[in-house]
Amino acid sequence: MAATRGLLRCGLVAGPLFVVVFTVAGALRADYDPLRHPVSSLALTPAGWTQVANFLVTGVLLTAFAFGARRALGERAGLLPWLLGLCGIGLVGAGLFPTDPVSGYPPGSPDALVYTPLGAAHDGASMLFFLGLPLAALVWALRCARGGRWAAAVGSGLAAAAFVVFFLLAGLGFAQQPGLVEVGGLYQRLSVCTGLAWTTAAALALLRGTARDSAAPAEG
Repeated sequence: MAATRGLLRCGLVAGPLFVVVFTVAGALRADYDPLRHPVSSLALTPAGWTQVANFLVTGVLLTAFAFGARRALGERAGLLPWLLGLCGIGLVGAGLFPTDPVSGYPPGSPDALVYTPLGAAHDGASMLFFLGLPLAALVWALRCARGGRWAAAVGSGLAAAAFVVFFLLAGLGFAQQPGLVEVGGLYQRLSVCTGLAWTTAAALALLRGTARDSAAPAEG
């Protein structure tokens, strides 16, 4: 049980760590606009190792969380650990393969995205995260609904919907859609923060569940 709780705590830490690092890194770049530019673009400058490490560490933490969820839920785990694992693997891949410049960052690069093989690999890996996370939230919502935990079910469903909507708006911004290009980075951050807030909440719920399971024999 101690090992399981340790793995679940990885999910508790992953989201806040990722958001804090990319927020601080973006604030320290003079030519970087967090409202306009993607989080991944932070990895493209000489100081980009911080965001690369952020992707890798957060990806490993989410993958560990997936193992923790499998251990905590046992045979009832279903697809949830697999989807969480895809999220973790996707972030690791995003760290291993650099993105292509978009929306004029780094300075001197074109606004329109021009794909390279490495950039395509980055986006392909990132999609594991951007698809896996809302699906995991929906799976959790259904689990909560079956258990009569309606507040958690509705919250998870809304988180999944908001995540997808913000992600789509960010994609339009990065595609240089007028009216959205200047806020593409903002919408991506809203998407990422919404999704990672859900993983943090799910990790907390699973930790509370394991605490109850540990206390049950003593109470008996």
